[in-house]
Amino acid sequence: MSRSLPFNPDSCQFAPVVRYSGEWHIFDFTEGFEADLVREKQWGIGRYNEKRPGMYTAPHFENRRDIHIGIDFWTPPGEPVFAFCDGRVAYLTDNDRPGDYGPTIVTRHWVAGTPIFALYGHLSKQSLDNLTPGTPVERAQKLGAIGRKSENGGWEPHLHFQLSLHDPGRADMPGVVDEGEREEALRVYPDPRAVLGNLY
Repeated sequence: MSRSLPFNPDSCQFAPVVRYSGEWHIFDFTEGFEADLVREKQWGIGRYNEKRPGMYTAPHFENRRDIHIGIDFWTPPGEPVFAFCDGRVAYLTDNDRPGDYGPTIVTRHWVAGTPIFALYGHLSKQSLDNLTPGTPVERAQKLGAIGRKSENGGWEPHLHFQLSLHDPGRADMPGVVDEGEREEALRVYPDPRAVLGNLY
């Protein structure tokens, strides 16, 4: 069901958004979220286009949105986060509702002539201090760091990384959708593995 980007990613060189020299654990949240397992593994990947029943309980999820439309990097707080390619900061804010993204940066890029936006969610508050909309970013440049649970919307520390072929107009994208929105979401928000590589 996933969609790819409208260009050949092999023609571009992208940087990893999180760096780890060991082996990533691939989480399966289709049977529910286990915070103890996430804490035990520390370094893990959460999958794109995965149905995650019972994981999203904050009111803004309306008790129906449970299909994940990004890729998660579950890491210790404070780990640096990097731009996947050259671009500019488009939007940034602290989405500070419980269960939301917390500090969030959206960057804009032109890749093989295609405009594409990237969301980096669940960052540290300090990540927002030295950036403004329009600030240029370079491939592999540090953008910020993974936020603590107390500042990232209340989640176990991780980066939510998501791509968009449409300008979101603000530092936000629907990171989870309901079944009726799935096909459209997969079209607008393509599989991040197109720029991140074959993570799983």
